Amino acid sequence: MNKPPCNPSPLLLCMGEAMAEYNQQPDGRYLQGFGGDTSNAAISAARQGARAGIFTHIGSDPAGDGLLALWQGEGIETDLVKRCPDAQTGIYFVTHDSDGHHFNYYRKMSAASRMTAEDVPQDKLAGADILHISGISQAISDSASQAVIAAIRTVKSAGGRVSYDTNLRLGLWPLEKARQTIHDTIAECDIALPGLEDARQLTGLNSPDDIADFYLQRGVSIVALTLGSNGTMVATREERAIIPSFAVDAIDATAAGDTFDGAFLAELMAGVSPFDAARYANATAALSTTGYGAVAPIPGRAQVEKFIKGQSVN
Repeated sequence: MNKPPCNPSPLLLCMGEAMAEYNQQPDGRYLQGFGGDTSNAAISAARQGARAGIFTHIGSDPAGDGLLALWQGEGIETDLVKRCPDAQTGIYFVTHDSDGHHFNYYRKMSAASRMTAEDVPQDKLAGADILHISGISQAISDSASQAVIAAIRTVKSAGGRVSYDTNLRLGLWPLEKARQTIHDTIAECDIALPGLEDARQLTGLNSPDDIADFYLQRGVSIVALTLGSNGTMVATREERAIIPSFAVDAIDATAAGDTFDGAFLAELMAGVSPFDAARYANATAALSTTGYGAVAPIPGRAQVEKFIKGQSVN
């Protein structure tokens, strides 16, 4: 008798631009690594034990080689990664001063910015439990923005969910265009993952409660509004709460929000409540700030669970 096929674990598919990173160290030299918000989220999810995949374009260049090796080393599915021989992988530099960390990007006409709606493989996206995208995924080009919409509709029509991190970058597009595009897109999503300062600029609202209401009224079922050191407000249509942050000796907040996203979505896919998922994700994001760079400091599940247990004892 033939055995029934095994059902694979839920897939978190992250769509957007991945880049090479050069992060300034205390001695002035630059540590080479990799980043990109949705790529960071995929790595964070994978390190928590979730099944994750990447949907993007990268160049046929050394940076693209490095990214592909990184994802494969993390166990991330790369069958939706396209190599582009006629376009480069974007890069960015991170500098640090008394005001925090600052980014300078070099991504014009990058491989990821050339994604189009025609590049969206409907059959392969239909297997995603959650599609994760961000404002940057749409801001890098109009064609990439159209690809995002096509991907959302493909996943939703197959019964999957969509999460959206606003991740506002005004160097990529003007505020009014960002507002219109992001709010129109979030209306087609299930999970909103805004940061407080982004949300204040996008909505014109100030209080976390008002911002949570704004996104819930657009149709999402879960809002996780990150508040920096004040924790995360999680809101559903039935209840809401502020989940406290964890205190650590932070040295670099690069990708802390992306780390939160990946951990939060990994927990949701595992059947954890949004409130418990946010507590776990807060711990994961806090630990990610204790080292330099986007990827290297992202902790794995064992480290996160040990940290949370230690906090509970204290």
